[in-house]
Amino acid sequence: MSVDYDLVIIGAGIHGAGIAQAAAAAGRSALVLEQSGVAAGTSSRSSKLIHGGLRYLEQFDLHLVRECLRERELLLRIAPRLVKLTPFYIPVYEHTRRHPWQVRAGLSLYALLGSLHAHARFQTLPRSQWNTLQGLVKDGLRAVFQYWDAQTDDAALTRAVMASAKSLGVELCLPAKFEHAQLHDNGCTVAFNHAGVARSVQVRALVNATGPWVNQVADLIYPALSKPAIDLTQGTHIILDEAIVNSIFYVEAPQDGRAIFIMPWHDNTTLVGTTETPFVGDDPAQVKPLPQEQQYLLQVVRRYFPQARANIRDSFAGVRVLPAGKIGTFRRSREILFVTDRRRRPRVLSVYGGKLTSYRADAQRALRHLDNVLPARRPLADTWTLPLEPV
Repeated sequence: MSVDYDLVIIGAGIHGAGIAQAAAAAGRSALVLEQSGVAAGTSSRSSKLIHGGLRYLEQFDLHLVRECLRERELLLRIAPRLVKLTPFYIPVYEHTRRHPWQVRAGLSLYALLGSLHAHARFQTLPRSQWNTLQGLVKDGLRAVFQYWDAQTDDAALTRAVMASAKSLGVELCLPAKFEHAQLHDNGCTVAFNHAGVARSVQVRALVNATGPWVNQVADLIYPALSKPAIDLTQGTHIILDEAIVNSIFYVEAPQDGRAIFIMPWHDNTTLVGTTETPFVGDDPAQVKPLPQEQQYLLQVVRRYFPQARANIRDSFAGVRVLPAGKIGTFRRSREILFVTDRRRRPRVLSVYGGKLTSYRADAQRALRHLDNVLPARRPLADTWTLPLEPV
């Protein structure tokens, strides 16, 4: 079979961009098909954080936290104009479900998983400094912990990764609608429509990195693929029309104990999120913040910042992929899942879930699943050191 590309990657979210960059850095040829725009889906609708995932310790996802902390340090080094280290504050009250000793234990483990790096350390904020916490209610406050994580513009980071991939030779087709793929013994034929023109290419492997559309895209690949059971959950954020905080607060929702972030955002606004609500609908592109989600987040803000006007300027929602299960979505693993069409010499790799913070490590892992079908080539770069710049 004459091959046009080593890889075709469907989807230009953070994982599609990351896999394209990793493939090109390894010297492989890659084509990315994107229907709407780079970071048009969930990759522009996250909490805008590069973090280890402190709350994942409650699910004992120690490997995920350790990896995310390592990747956070890497991104602070290679993307200093996109990823900024910032202090986070955890207030603990008489009414909160997690006691000070539990938060201290979690932060101690967080620091240990971060190799006790200076950025992984924490402190208990002295009572004499509580007045520096703009607007935070002090009644019933027992302790305030301060630790470090990072903030980013998720869409800008995704665009930077895709720009890096293109600089290494990746081709981006936009707009491009994937039509179908036919699997052969040694690869597949991929049919798509690019700006109104029908095209077809021969590739060694196809990567389905379409986020919440992953199973819909899998249904267009023949012969039929087996697909894991998944749940789609929407996460809503609200943007308040004033800067009610001067730092990032990690608080416990009084309604159900979920972790909520309240943080400064662009143009003197405040970003608050996120929720986890089952997505109902056929097309994740149609996701919209629900009134009950907005009210839920407003109630959190008013509990901790009662003097704030808390008027919503804007809101947005994204759809996540989670493994199907009966337990609440808040308690399910955030580990990424890679599914291939066959164990030996796979032709299709589908990406389920994944975190913004760990996209680079996930991309390297994705390529390892395809090592025995992709030819060895002279590497062009190393994503461990490749700088990322805003575009």
